[in-house]
Amino acid sequence: MRTVFSFIKPYRFHAILAFSFMLMEIAVELLLPLFLGLMIDQGVIQSDMSQIIFWGSLMIGLSLFAFIIGILNSFYSSHVSMSFAYDLRQGLFEKVQRFSFESLSKFPSSSLVTRFTNDIRQIQTTVFMILRIMAKAPLLVFGGIAMSFIVNPRLASIFLIIVPIVLLFLGWVMKKAGKMFLNVQESVDRVNRVMQENLSGIRLIKAFTRTHFEKGRFSQANQTLADTSRRTFRFIEASFPILFLIMNMSIIFILWFGSAESIAGQTEVGEVVTIVNYALRVSMSLSMFSFIIMLLSRTKASADRVAEVLTIEENSDSDQQTERPIQNGSVAFENVTFTYPGAAEKVLDSISFTVPAGKKLAIIGATGSGKTTAFQLLPRLYHPDQGTIYIDQEPIVSYPIDTLRKSIGYVPQSPLLFSGSIRENIAWGKKGATLDEVKQAAKDAQIHDTITNLTDEYETRVGQRGVNLSGGQKQRISIARALIRNPKILMLDDSTSALDLQTEAKLLEAIQTYQCTTFMITQKISTAQQADHILLFDEGRILAGGTHEELLQTSALYHEIVNSQMGKEYEYEGH
Repeated sequence: MRTVFSFIKPYRFHAILAFSFMLMEIAVELLLPLFLGLMIDQGVIQSDMSQIIFWGSLMIGLSLFAFIIGILNSFYSSHVSMSFAYDLRQGLFEKVQRFSFESLSKFPSSSLVTRFTNDIRQIQTTVFMILRIMAKAPLLVFGGIAMSFIVNPRLASIFLIIVPIVLLFLGWVMKKAGKMFLNVQESVDRVNRVMQENLSGIRLIKAFTRTHFEKGRFSQANQTLADTSRRTFRFIEASFPILFLIMNMSIIFILWFGSAESIAGQTEVGEVVTIVNYALRVSMSLSMFSFIIMLLSRTKASADRVAEVLTIEENSDSDQQTERPIQNGSVAFENVTFTYPGAAEKVLDSISFTVPAGKKLAIIGATGSGKTTAFQLLPRLYHPDQGTIYIDQEPIVSYPIDTLRKSIGYVPQSPLLFSGSIRENIAWGKKGATLDEVKQAAKDAQIHDTITNLTDEYETRVGQRGVNLSGGQKQRISIARALIRNPKILMLDDSTSALDLQTEAKLLEAIQTYQCTTFMITQKISTAQQADHILLFDEGRILAGGTHEELLQTSALYHEIVNSQMGKEYEYEGH
């Protein structure tokens, strides 16, 4: 909670203003019953019209003053709550952007979406309500009781019995409701997750005619959310009748005891009316406690979920870092071992290899052999459990994250394009990229001619996730986005799988003009042949390494892969 509400500090002055206006409103509300009692005793009972006009005019003036103060309070409360939510959302987004894959894997994307939307909106509403309404309830309760004792201590003594009972009951309700609302938010996460999976995989769902199955999956998640919400709100709503019963009993007692005192001449009629008015205000304020408990319970659950993201600690190597830029791009893995968080088996097991600057390395191997994982360690998306990775003979932890990643052009296995134009998608790889740079990168990626044949050329809009482009087009745009960075290290994770041999050959030839060290994950022997060195991965280990010809001579597994793709012409004696 403290982490989340620290974002309100820049708006302390406006929050204090809003709170001050609220205190003025409370003061007026507490004075009005007192003045009403005085008007009855001094004016109505004494038949003194001047006293009635005086006290009535004073009450009307105070009401108008409270109306103006209320408007100002609402203005500043809105300003504080909206500005606070903006900063909190911005801070949460920036935190997620700094996440390593290890941290990101702790939160499903649907859960993060819920925290950005539902949870922050819930916290924003609570900040507004605290400054506008919620803080009034406890202050009116204690203020009303205090004023009652000033007016008539004997009649007010009923509050000493009733209020502690109500507060203990409300404390129990709040504790139980907090756990229940946490379950509600987790149910919202599940609904969002199912929705997100369905929207992203709608083509596959239709192709496999699994619409009815997915409807059932969503209905189950939706039903769980409905049931959880229903139980929670029923529990909260059940507290209202109990509160009203207790407070109405107290008002009845005040009226009964007050009338007896008035008849006996021991209490003024105006005092009874005043105490009853305070009792009504206390009653209404206590009834608001159920609403406050519901709001605070939901807010605590939401604040804890947001704070969970904000307080994640990332591995820090700042004490080892220097601002020296990456000059050449040579890479070395030395006894690197890695296991995904929460997993038991090693994905990489003591792998070591060296790639000189400007050379091409091809990595081939079966699915799950650790190829992509090795890629993800290089830009420090994950951290090795053991061993060291070097760039230009320096450990990668000695480079600041920004310096390291700005020197890398990374093309993932599944190309991701953003909504916008083709030009914007390519230029996304380099801040301030010019149109000429965009076109040159597109030419080198062998996509320029395709783009110029489109109606709007480089301004052609890309659908969500590139839905209006073919797989090969998306791959080449992603490669252009990496090339425009003019990286020292280029990483292609099976990024030419959708390209024909002729286009791929032209692409690899164009990459030769870039002074960068190139890593290529591939399943195509024709691609691997273009590399200076080939590594054969299997179950997290390097089985063999060398040039294409060397591996044909030394690795039976590599020889089998070649035969399966290119026929028997590569048979050598001894195999």
